[in-house]
Amino acid sequence: MEYTIIIGLEVHVQLLTESKMFSSCGTEFGLPPNTQTDPVSLGLPGTLPVMNRKAFELALKTAVALGAEIAPFTKWDRKNYYYPDLPKNYQISQYDLPFSRGGSLAIPVQKDGSGGGSCRLTRVHLEEDTGKMLHGAGGFSEVDLNRAGIPLLEIVSEPDLRSAQDAKACLEELRLTLRYLGVSDCEMQEGSLRCDANINLHIPADGKTVATPIVEIKNLNSFRAVERALEYEAKRQYTKWKADGLTIKDAPKETRGWSDPEGITKPQRQKETAADYRYFPEPDLVPVVVDQAWIDRVRASVGELPAQRRERFETEYGLSAYDANVLVEQGQDVADYFDAVAKATGEFKLASNWIQQDVLRTVKEKKLKLAEFPVGPDTLADLINRVKRKELNTNQGREVLAKLIETGEPLDAIIKSGGYGMVADTSVIAQAVEAALAANPKAIEDLKGGKKKPDAVKGFLRGQVMKQTGGKADPALVGELLDAKLAELLA
Repeated sequence: MEYTIIIGLEVHVQLLTESKMFSSCGTEFGLPPNTQTDPVSLGLPGTLPVMNRKAFELALKTAVALGAEIAPFTKWDRKNYYYPDLPKNYQISQYDLPFSRGGSLAIPVQKDGSGGGSCRLTRVHLEEDTGKMLHGAGGFSEVDLNRAGIPLLEIVSEPDLRSAQDAKACLEELRLTLRYLGVSDCEMQEGSLRCDANINLHIPADGKTVATPIVEIKNLNSFRAVERALEYEAKRQYTKWKADGLTIKDAPKETRGWSDPEGITKPQRQKETAADYRYFPEPDLVPVVVDQAWIDRVRASVGELPAQRRERFETEYGLSAYDANVLVEQGQDVADYFDAVAKATGEFKLASNWIQQDVLRTVKEKKLKLAEFPVGPDTLADLINRVKRKELNTNQGREVLAKLIETGEPLDAIIKSGGYGMVADTSVIAQAVEAALAANPKAIEDLKGGKKKPDAVKGFLRGQVMKQTGGKADPALVGELLDAKLAELLA
């Protein structure tokens, strides 16, 4: 390429708490505008904030999971600026003493083999959210303060990402990790995960490398929007540099908004610096002291993260990287479901296939959550074990599973009422093979004459044998006896 893309991320995550960061006001999404407010979030005179302990615990859990260094002493700061959705005219945040520094985000390997590695973190810190501006027709704007004061975790990365695809993949892995941790639902459409992306270019010129001015892109409401915006902005910056030659030393950082319908970024303002915000310590909140015992308790609650689970599924269960990723990225409930079925059956690949092909398809088609799926892992494992013991063939097993999903009746009752059972008697299947061949002489002629491919003919005849046995024959034994008989006829 003619340039190297330099990308850093600033991610804001709404924490899963029932109350706001510094007051007891609720956090439910979707309520009518300005109905989820209280004197503290409205910034009324005489009010005092009180820290939400659960929010701090969730933030601490995230930082520990991301490998950050936890500060033993942290304080709160006022970030001063005026905007209509900020009633106090300042935001309570963290400046020079955040509760954590460092850590990293995983960059998953892409399908084409690119990517991989990790992106360093600068810091993870806590703050409160602002309200929301609604800009309508006729030049009027409205303010909804329901979101004001909601606890936010800000995750700031180093500029380690080198492609829009890596940035998108990194964010998707972060969302999955946060959901596994149970610290946020990360619903981008509800604003509980928001991302700003910083980007500039390093361009080889005249034997040295020049850097273009940094641009912060806002209004990124989906992972696809992040990818598209970064791809567009890289091309725009290169075209601009070729026209004006301006470098990072010639122009301040700029904020641009992403317009998804138009597929372009638009200028908003020059970026403020820390001095513009006039930070000073928040006088109404005491600092927080975190001892090692607290960190150890939080670390013990982290559990198995997505990357670790993928690796375990590959090493312990022998799954392919693709199958392990599919099961893990569906969410912790799906991975737990697979774990239970795999351990109860000892058939790891088989359990993976049934869950991917039958369970996940049904959940998607019926728009269910896995918790609403009517067949528990114990029942599915029992069914798979019956197939493994050749009490049922695979087709029957899938028919039984469909009835389990449809009726919710016990497994034994469905098998008994449906007359399910596998025929594994060699003499019975041999008779069915003879009958199928006798009933379909043209298939034999087509095979001998080369008019149809052998696999097609054999597939048709296997179906006829299964039909002769009412679908109950052991498919492996059918294939074995049919192949032997055809070899005899063609000799």
